Amino acid sequence: MKPASLVLAKFTRKRLLPRLPVSQKQKLLAERRLRGKEDYSKLSLSDVVIVSHEKSGRTWLRVMLSRFYQQRYHLPENKLLNFDRLHRLEPRVPVVFFTHDRHLGHYTGNWDNEELYRPTPTILLVRDPRDVVVSFYFDWKYRMSEHNRRLYSLPSDDMSIHEFMMQPESGLPAVIDFMNRWHERLERMHNLSMFRYEDLRTDTVTGLKQILHILGAEPEQQEIEDVVAYAEFEKMKKREQSGQTRDSRICATDPSNPDSFKARRAKVGGYRDYFNDEQIREIDALVAETLSPGYGY
Repeated sequence: MKPASLVLAKFTRKRLLPRLPVSQKQKLLAERRLRGKEDYSKLSLSDVVIVSHEKSGRTWLRVMLSRFYQQRYHLPENKLLNFDRLHRLEPRVPVVFFTHDRHLGHYTGNWDNEELYRPTPTILLVRDPRDVVVSFYFDWKYRMSEHNRRLYSLPSDDMSIHEFMMQPESGLPAVIDFMNRWHERLERMHNLSMFRYEDLRTDTVTGLKQILHILGAEPEQQEIEDVVAYAEFEKMKKREQSGQTRDSRICATDPSNPDSFKARRAKVGGYRDYFNDEQIREIDALVAETLSPGYGY
């Protein structure tokens, strides 16, 4: 485990960038590079890395891991596992870097960066890309700021869920590209372990035990069962609705709109509820033709 004294300096992008006498495009490029630099530093200081595309179940996993350490070491319930946040409160908690692998290339100039992940145990969390994009659509539509839309090169104009699904820059083709790139690494990186969201939903206890083992913990059965019960979807949604989480990243932007919740549906295969038969055939064909079959989707 990394020494407890290794704490990343405060990131100053919000304070610095508005003062720069440059165009909006240059500001965005500078912010992407600064975020990539931050990711580079965190990657080198982490005990474990958890990689996922947006909307792949990361919040649910983060809540479960946080609850495990909160219970084991009597830490505050409102403090979630986020890099060294819990490690600073209790050095036995590992430094865990959650990343979407979105910004690193802006800093290194290399979008592969596989060698930077090799020294650190890495967990790849994946989800059916069709469900990912549907969830991403509602996040983009109801939760994301206009600044972040520009920063992540996402559409600024409103569009239908089918248009969002099929657009290449951040829709289904982009998610498939992300997943294929990481699948290629599974055979080359001995310290890379893959977990599917759907498998975690089917047998949460077994999957969570395996993940905690990678993090260096040996949980007892009762600990795991308590954590899984705490992170049940309806309980998470209720805490979010009441504001009990006290973390802006997992609070509804509009409590009256169910689609603005971080814990929105969690339904496996739920993408089918939003498209007609012809659109579903088109979407399924794209997955069958282009996604690595190793994922089993």
